[in-house]
Amino acid sequence: MPKCMKMFWTIPTLMTWTRIIAIPLIVGVFYLKISPAEQNLIATAMFVVFAATDWLDGYLARKLNQTSSFGAFLDPVADKFLVCAALLVLVHLQRADVFVALIIIGREIAISALREWMALIGATKSVAVHMLGKVKTTVQMIAIPFLLFDGTLFGVINTHIWGTWLIWISAILTVWSMIYYLQKAIPEIRARAK
Repeated sequence: MPKCMKMFWTIPTLMTWTRIIAIPLIVGVFYLKISPAEQNLIATAMFVVFAATDWLDGYLARKLNQTSSFGAFLDPVADKFLVCAALLVLVHLQRADVFVALIIIGREIAISALREWMALIGATKSVAVHMLGKVKTTVQMIAIPFLLFDGTLFGVINTHIWGTWLIWISAILTVWSMIYYLQKAIPEIRARAK
């Protein structure tokens, strides 16, 4: 098998692909003829399992020495697809505000475009992943399963209320991180414009 094809079939890359494959599966759960509580539980479990592959595929890529430029490209794309699809499901189910979804999805598109442009001009370090972006992602990855579950967890935690608060906090962090990345990119943009 040619070397360029091998990078498509490594264990970490296959795990990354599962996050993209997960999207129609999670959406499909809400079309099953089962109770809403069962739909919520299955969709939540699936989201948590597939989201966990984000950490696992990176760990395995380093451990097995199977890192690749294709994997580095596909990993954030898979994350964004999964998050955006889950947000659209939550908006459809009226568990998340459309304004929140627009903020988060709009930011992902804007920052992806900015990173692509910065890569073209050789200034990727200016928009490298920052801790603020990681915190934003962590909050999102807690908020989304809470909103998918939409019930009481352990008889104590109202996941709808907590999920709603967390998704709004995530939206605020989303805007904050976008401003941070834009501030980092502006000097490079100005320098290229001269």
